[in-house]
Amino acid sequence: MTTADSKLESLARILRQEKAADFQDTTVIGGLDLFLQRWTAELKPALGEFSSYSVLTPPQREKWVDGALAKIGPGAADDAPRRPLRHRHPQAGARTLALDTTVDRLRGASPNTLRLLRRLGTETVGDLIYLFPHRHNDFGNVCKVSELQPGQDQTVIVSVWEASESRRGPRRRSTQAVLGDETGNVRAIWFNNPYLVKTLGPGTQLVISGRVGLFRGQPVFESPEYELLQGQEQLVHTGRLVPVYPSVERLPQRTLRRMVKQALDAGIGRVEEFLPADLLDRTRLQGLQAAIAQAHYPDTMQDWAVARRRLGFDELFLMQVAVLRRKRAWQEDAGGIPLDARDTPLDGFLASLPFRLTGAQRRSLDEILGDLGQDRPMSRLLQGDVGSGKTVVATAVMLLAAFRGYQAMLMVPTEILAEQHFSTISRLASAAPESREEEHIAAVAVEGASSPINIGLLLGSMAKKTKRAVHEAITAGEVDVLIGTHTLLQSGVEVPNLALVVVDEQHRFGVMQRATLREKGRRPHLLAMSATPIPRSLALTMYGDLDISAIDELPPGRRRIRTRWVEPERRAAAYEFIRREVASGHQAFIVFPLIDESEAVHARAANEEYQRLSADVFPDLRLGLLHGRMALREREPVMERFQGGDLDVLLSTAVVEVGIDVPNATVMLIDGADRFGLAQLHQFRGRVGRGEHQSYCLLLSDSPGAEARERLKILERVDDGFQLAEEDLRLRGPGDYLGTRQSGLPDLRVASITDLDLLALARREATRVLDADPELSAGENSLLAERISRYEAGIAADLS
Repeated sequence: MTTADSKLESLARILRQEKAADFQDTTVIGGLDLFLQRWTAELKPALGEFSSYSVLTPPQREKWVDGALAKIGPGAADDAPRRPLRHRHPQAGARTLALDTTVDRLRGASPNTLRLLRRLGTETVGDLIYLFPHRHNDFGNVCKVSELQPGQDQTVIVSVWEASESRRGPRRRSTQAVLGDETGNVRAIWFNNPYLVKTLGPGTQLVISGRVGLFRGQPVFESPEYELLQGQEQLVHTGRLVPVYPSVERLPQRTLRRMVKQALDAGIGRVEEFLPADLLDRTRLQGLQAAIAQAHYPDTMQDWAVARRRLGFDELFLMQVAVLRRKRAWQEDAGGIPLDARDTPLDGFLASLPFRLTGAQRRSLDEILGDLGQDRPMSRLLQGDVGSGKTVVATAVMLLAAFRGYQAMLMVPTEILAEQHFSTISRLASAAPESREEEHIAAVAVEGASSPINIGLLLGSMAKKTKRAVHEAITAGEVDVLIGTHTLLQSGVEVPNLALVVVDEQHRFGVMQRATLREKGRRPHLLAMSATPIPRSLALTMYGDLDISAIDELPPGRRRIRTRWVEPERRAAAYEFIRREVASGHQAFIVFPLIDESEAVHARAANEEYQRLSADVFPDLRLGLLHGRMALREREPVMERFQGGDLDVLLSTAVVEVGIDVPNATVMLIDGADRFGLAQLHQFRGRVGRGEHQSYCLLLSDSPGAEARERLKILERVDDGFQLAEEDLRLRGPGDYLGTRQSGLPDLRVASITDLDLLALARREATRVLDADPELSAGENSLLAERISRYEAGIAADLS
């Protein structure tokens, strides 16, 4: 059967239902015109030209329906296989409500229901319309009682023979009923629902949907979905593909379905198509009202797939338009500061390094220098695997800003990482022993530079006196390269000659924080860095406002870190392995997910394990403890002792995830490895393997679940950070992968960020629209401009 034949048969069934409903235009949600418009090409050869059904009077509709049925042919609909039960949308005589109408205007909106709906983020009719189901129960398999098959989802139309309340203890009251049709009887029981017995009077006709079980050899429905069958009944809970919505505790699916159904009936006619007509023609996407209708109540799963494609495109397209507009606004600003690398000591600095840049480092540096030489601000992401050498590239470009008489800023997510960068960059830049003008300002003599470069460190935990001294030096222009945490975002930090901002571990910061940094000084260049390689799909979305450079090559001589998941019963063997490595003159990390033990989380904690391991396991070794609650004055001595070789084993939390460089450390033992994601585990692993010796990563978990086991097995066999990032995104999904709304990535209710084909289509169409109309000021883009404005305002509100 061709698609055209199938749609003609569908139309015939719809028209017969229209006749039964007295031509009220209620059979198709949003009106019959939606069906006619969607399938114009398939229907036109048989029907000829047709106009709007909705504008006709009931007598005119009757005449048109009879004519259309005659053209389709007698019996066409009757001969086609179909479900005996149909639903109708919207309900005949349903009132119309604006999309911003609050849900308390809907029937049955009790105070408790309203409170639960607010927890779902649904406060208006429009919110409910856009609350899409995450799956559908297929209750369309309508059969006779005698045809019921155990273990399958099925639907029967039955009469109530008898119903009664049953009790199993004082608080366990249920309703049980004997139901039947002309072929046999079936039992049904609704647990903890004694009130239903009042509804199920003898002779009541029901539609029952659910999974059939067996009790003493007889079929039985346990807590099935049900609906009373009365005349032209609208089937919402049974007899079709039934939506299952995201919900909250104590908000039943029946209540939620009923509220969403009311919102659809009342508001879908107010939903406006915001995509330009030529875009819809190019992409052959479904109309918006029809897509929303089919997303909630599809006739087939193929119809749901078509609707999902349209709605998923909308989410990704709006995201792409917003991201590209932000990128273009930044790039079209000619207010940047050109930083030309010619005739500067930069080559002298690179030549003074104790190693040669890899090809990937040199390529990335050239791309960045090309951007910096322009009079418009750079906006670039530098990503690379653990140990690929991003820091030296960032150091080079920050020194370039200093050589040209400007200031550069490096922002990192943790104070420990800031301290490490301060030490590392000072060492890399210095061609001679560095001197300290202040406690947190280093004056370094760079090869070829006529005067020292001052590198400053600013942390929130600094003493007020020290912080004030650093502030004064920054404001006076005496700090050339400033390193700090989010403290740098504070309004009191004024960097008068700022030309370059570098953000390390970019995934820890968000879109709005990038925007805040860009407003510092006179439109500085921005370089974002990430040692967590970004999956391609995320690079196109949350980093779509950035150009991308990748250091996809490790320095020569780096050995593969041998990674093993250690079974819980072999914990003692893991400790003995650490002892052997220490005996060979090496050092080890042990990382824990918690600082202190917690009743809520079953995992070992750093404080308690430090006491146990010091006393019982490694009493003869030198152990140190490091975690985020320690003050700066407590952390610094620990790190200095470990880096200097005065500690054998460093016990820590996730604060050592990035930026810690101890070449003599050869073992990373991650205790409670099931509590971390793949990307974070890979970061921990990258703390070792930085010297000439073979290094190891041991993964310990007392009781890993199935998903955790899969993560640990992946980490054993994959050591490429780019591949691990894709695996991590696949396993956890974008919400858990990003871990925070600060990413600037909004909730995706329909689209999947791993759907690269749809994402590429959305980006291509967003680019095309903005190329033709950058300001979205053309008439055909007016609704799109309005939608984008609401979209961007919503993101800003979420991030504020």
